[in-house]
Amino acid sequence: MDEEEINRGEELKPEIERAIKASRSSIVVLSQNYATSTWCLEELVLILQRRRAFSHFVLPIFYHVNPSDVRKQTGSFVVEKDRWKTALMEVANLSGFTISGPETRILKEIVDTVYDRLDQREVHLPLNIIGMDTRYKEISSWLDQCNVEFLAIYGMGGSGKTTLAKYIYNLTRRTFEYVSFVEDIGSRCKTYNDLLELQKQLLKDILGGKKRKIPSISRGTCLIEDVLQMNRTLIVLDDIVEQSQLATLLGTGKINPQSKIIITTRENVDDWFDIPYWRCQKYEMRLLNHDESLELFCRHAFQSGIHHEGYDWVLKYCEGNPLALEVLGSSTSKYNAHMIMPSQLRLFEIDMDSRIQSVLMRSYLSLTCNTVKELFLHIACFFIGIDIDYVAKILEPDYAAQSGIKTLLEKCLLSISPNKKIMMHRLLQEMAKNIIRQESTKLPAKRSRVWLSSDSYRILSKGKGSKTIEGLTVDMKMLQKENFAFKSSKLKTDAFKKMEILKLLKLNFSELGGSYEYVSENLRWLCWHGFHLRTIPSDLYMGNLVAIDMSSSNLEVFDPPMVLQSLQILNLKDSHDLIEIRNISRIPHLETLILWDCYSLVNVCKTIGDLTSLSLLNMTGCKNLCNREQMNLEGASTSGGVITKQPTFSFPFSLHQLFLKDCNLECTDSFPLSFIVQPCLQYLNLCNSLFESLPCYNHLENLRVLDLSFCSRLRRLLCLPSTLAELYIYYCDLLEKITFQSHRFSLQEFGYEGCINLYEVEGFIKLVPIAKLDETELGHMKWLKEYQNHQVCLVGDDELTVGRSWHIQMLYEFNIMSTSLPDINDPNMTSEHKSESSYLSFDVPSCPKNKRLTGINVTFKYSVSGDDWAWFCKVNTMNGVVDLMYNPKVIGKPEFGEVCTWLSYWPIGNTLNIGDTVNVSIIVMSGLEVHECGVSLVYSDQEILENNMGCEEIVGGDLSGFQLSTGAYYLCRHDFFELMEVGRLTPDWFRILVGDTIDYTEVRGWRKTGRPKQMNPSFTELKTNRCIIHGPQFEDIYNIVDMSKLSIGDKSVAFTSSLGDMNSSTRSELIDETMELFVQEQKESEGMSEAFDSDDIKGSDSPPHGKRLKSVVKDELSGPEIKEQKSVVTHELSGQEKKIGLSISHSGSRRCRFQGCSRAARGSTMYCIAHGGGKRCVFAGCTKGAEGSTLLCKAHGGVKRCGFLGCTKGAKGSTSFCKDHGGGKRCGFLGCTKGAKGSTSFCKAHGGGKRCGFLGCTKGAKGSTSFCKSHGGGKRCGFLGCTKGAEGSTSFCKTHGGGNMCSVPGCTKSARGRSDWCIRHGGGRRCKSENCNKSAQGSTDFCKAHAGESSATRVEGSAISSTTEGAPPIGGGSSLK
Repeated sequence: MDEEEINRGEELKPEIERAIKASRSSIVVLSQNYATSTWCLEELVLILQRRRAFSHFVLPIFYHVNPSDVRKQTGSFVVEKDRWKTALMEVANLSGFTISGPETRILKEIVDTVYDRLDQREVHLPLNIIGMDTRYKEISSWLDQCNVEFLAIYGMGGSGKTTLAKYIYNLTRRTFEYVSFVEDIGSRCKTYNDLLELQKQLLKDILGGKKRKIPSISRGTCLIEDVLQMNRTLIVLDDIVEQSQLATLLGTGKINPQSKIIITTRENVDDWFDIPYWRCQKYEMRLLNHDESLELFCRHAFQSGIHHEGYDWVLKYCEGNPLALEVLGSSTSKYNAHMIMPSQLRLFEIDMDSRIQSVLMRSYLSLTCNTVKELFLHIACFFIGIDIDYVAKILEPDYAAQSGIKTLLEKCLLSISPNKKIMMHRLLQEMAKNIIRQESTKLPAKRSRVWLSSDSYRILSKGKGSKTIEGLTVDMKMLQKENFAFKSSKLKTDAFKKMEILKLLKLNFSELGGSYEYVSENLRWLCWHGFHLRTIPSDLYMGNLVAIDMSSSNLEVFDPPMVLQSLQILNLKDSHDLIEIRNISRIPHLETLILWDCYSLVNVCKTIGDLTSLSLLNMTGCKNLCNREQMNLEGASTSGGVITKQPTFSFPFSLHQLFLKDCNLECTDSFPLSFIVQPCLQYLNLCNSLFESLPCYNHLENLRVLDLSFCSRLRRLLCLPSTLAELYIYYCDLLEKITFQSHRFSLQEFGYEGCINLYEVEGFIKLVPIAKLDETELGHMKWLKEYQNHQVCLVGDDELTVGRSWHIQMLYEFNIMSTSLPDINDPNMTSEHKSESSYLSFDVPSCPKNKRLTGINVTFKYSVSGDDWAWFCKVNTMNGVVDLMYNPKVIGKPEFGEVCTWLSYWPIGNTLNIGDTVNVSIIVMSGLEVHECGVSLVYSDQEILENNMGCEEIVGGDLSGFQLSTGAYYLCRHDFFELMEVGRLTPDWFRILVGDTIDYTEVRGWRKTGRPKQMNPSFTELKTNRCIIHGPQFEDIYNIVDMSKLSIGDKSVAFTSSLGDMNSSTRSELIDETMELFVQEQKESEGMSEAFDSDDIKGSDSPPHGKRLKSVVKDELSGPEIKEQKSVVTHELSGQEKKIGLSISHSGSRRCRFQGCSRAARGSTMYCIAHGGGKRCVFAGCTKGAEGSTLLCKAHGGVKRCGFLGCTKGAKGSTSFCKDHGGGKRCGFLGCTKGAKGSTSFCKAHGGGKRCGFLGCTKGAKGSTSFCKSHGGGKRCGFLGCTKGAEGSTSFCKTHGGGNMCSVPGCTKSARGRSDWCIRHGGGRRCKSENCNKSAQGSTDFCKAHAGESSATRVEGSAISSTTEGAPPIGGGSSLK
């Protein structure tokens, strides 16, 4: 250490320690007298501590001493203290240098060693990197996980994988002993010698610069394996192409648990880390969002991070790919961007830039099988946004699609959305199409695939096909929308003469003229929306077709012209003229049949019941078919004259999913809806039917999803099968009771919104009005009958409480009965033990004679103090026998400023013994203010518990699912962890409840049935198929993955907040509101194409907050194409039915609007989960989805940026500011519910958002005043009857003189009233002249106008005023001048 670095007069020891800590390495020279210096030994201890904690490099020099003397501490190295002994032993075991002869020879080696170890080894990063910090934060936790060695960053080419790896490497390399960055392995590793060179580089790096000879690759692998077990290293292996490269470079042995290895690849690495000792965390490279993309583009285009408007089309083309943005931006900088860029972008779409193409092509060229390459090109041209199972079935016969799609997923050339649609980045699509363009640069007819409708039209209209075409698509409606000029809409079949290998054909809304015999016999897929003929042409060969989609056709009769052995999917959706389906037995292997909304259909061939492969049948809206009964005259009794009625067809044995929605079904003897011969049924949709009850479904052992939404006459559901996983009963407003075969509630998803008369769900909850309970059921609470007509608003579960009666109700849950009461004064509510706080404790006394303790009554009085109500009633005994914490499903909400009482009965008497100490507390995390609590002991004359009290064990006595690891029972059906995740509860809420004994993550994902449990395999399979999502969303007609959310979109029936406006609406008002929405939706959807790509799907805006019914039914897809459809929901009005058709966009297949994200938007939001979708709006009582990365829906400020200069956070609530800058607060003006503006406490109407008018003050003006509180704002004018705000520091408004300073020189008080003086100097009094309301002037009793009435006073005042220079005249105000 250089002593010149230490300033004179400073202590030496702290400076030495500071220098060691600031250094990256230390050279320890151990001489004969080294151990005699305590300073040296203490420095050595510190140096070795830094080595262990921060990879501080230590190089020992044994200067004329033997290392073994240091290790064994003999001779001069004998020391006393243990820490010195440990330090000497540790340093002696380190590799260093021993100097026993001439020193000059070894000095160079010492310098080279230190230089190699201190080599920065920093890798170069591009200048304009955007978004790396946020992505680093997403995976930074991996660095702290000692048991996960690998991080695999994977994604498409050009997405920034290598840049992120470099970013992580540069940030963390100094914390490791050895580091290595092996770049661009894919392109460097072509031969045997290339791989050997990579091994040499890696081995040298992790040995600290020492070169080691590697004779062969296998030997090199072993050497690297050995080093990795010992050394703490950071390794980056960039662009790994296959798993064998990884195994060759690293071996398969154990790795030092403190080491970290990052790999970047374009492959999906799911199967790469099956080695027992390796653990890997995957990270799919997230593309840039809109703002990041725009910033990166502008940095390259304009050498500035300042955003320029008008480049959304550039961002749409690049879809967040950094490489494409850089290339386009760099190209733009050379020209006038606004003039050149549109043309340049069109050029890129025709011929992709070679810099982008070369990077993306590497993934395509890595496909070793030509069949998979062909499969990739087919998907890129025809099947983006289409269900993966649908595509796989069509392409399987010719391209082994199941295996091929898996390969494309592994290569990151495809992705699958949450709703199982095939997705592909736009640049990859353009690359694929560019490959096809190279087949013939000028003649589309010479290419293998024709995907542009304009090109296909020219080929078909001129009758010019070719032998090369394998796939062709044309959509005449699309051409019309694009204003494409064409002579005739009629196309010629002659063009198909030469298309001998045509396999994929799409002819939407096209009319063909000529013979159909020319159509290729190899056809696998025929998509012909709007098919114009009334029957299938007899000369159309369909023998090899796998899928037919004739949605919206003009067919009247569907009769297969031949046996269709290959056909698996038949979609006739929206064929409104279709009357009959004949000879369906000619399709023996049919698996999916879609007859959705074929409302004219009256007859289906009886042989449908003989089909052995049909698993999905969708008859939604086929009212005439399902209700039609014919006379079975042959089976009629001739003697009795009775005629039997029966359905015209039967359902096949093989059905797995059955849709009978909107068929107005009734449960009759001829159609009992028992489905006895369909034992494989997994999904059943009977929405909008007319039955009052259903038969027992115990025989349906495979049934997982049952949707009965909008069954307006349904009254009870009894003995539902125990295997049922999802039940939806939305708006079954007459339904009262649900029971289960197992007598337990085990549903994973349960939607019951709008069931206003539902009072009991077995094993879940029972909520009954007091008026419907008799005194026997109420037991010792029978006195409550006196208050049965009192009203309390219930909140806590909007699905259960909205629209429900306000009359006092009794809740039975977890063997506890409770109710909420208004602030009544009844002697029955007097508690034996009472506390004015939220906690009390008492000892159990001995029982009165002939009595038995059955339980305790717990009460507490409370008022509202917030919007989110998180609280528990906790009862436990000191001996630990009782340890319960309970949060009821619902509770009464008092009006503002009023008080409610919660009364509950806990039947725990048999667990309490005389002398037990019982603790009762009300734990409030947010929302309530507890005024007092009390406990009374409940006794019974009987020797058994009061079983007749109606407090039977609702969960059947098994509370194991609600027991925490501590043994306490967490009796709650709310997921408070979710509130914490969105910032509505502080992270310490669980610690407040249970203490520090367990972590809050134990209640993560808490469900209605308690803690999450391992699902049975069949249910897990359904969940894998996206059966578990929140609330009915949609029906996909091909896969059960979309079968669980049918009746209404994404819990899209939004209601008035239970914590806000509680006024109920009449049914007619609801219909009027819905009709307004319908008109608005119709205007918005007018002119939209009937079929369009999933990228074009836009969700309907969230309806305004405060309306009870906002949307009704979100209906589904037409075939594999994603469509916007209409559905019908029936509402009763005065005994009649009004049908309201709502056109609502399909939400399940929308893309996340976060730039570059390909995931599906969740729920009714526009974003995926990662970017904020699916979350509920945190505005009190709002059930809409939060927008973007904000916590609010659009109506309450979601997606809006904070208006505070430079702030990028989301505005809170209906305000224009984030929480940090005052957003989200309610206006403080009495009775106002608007959001406070800015950092003020008032809305705009009441003065919020204005700055204080006092010079230099930056605070917000209060109320309707112009000043902050410090400067007098917020006060009311003191003038009698005036409601305006007082001005400045005065007590009056401007009209009544507020804001003016007293005119007396030197006086800083405010002038009073309309005078120019403060009270001290005569201001503020009224003129005494009759009927005058002006202010008296000065110290007179008169205003200026009536000054002549007291001349003596005026003269006297004038004389006085003349003696005080500058002072006001202390007279009537007519001063002498």
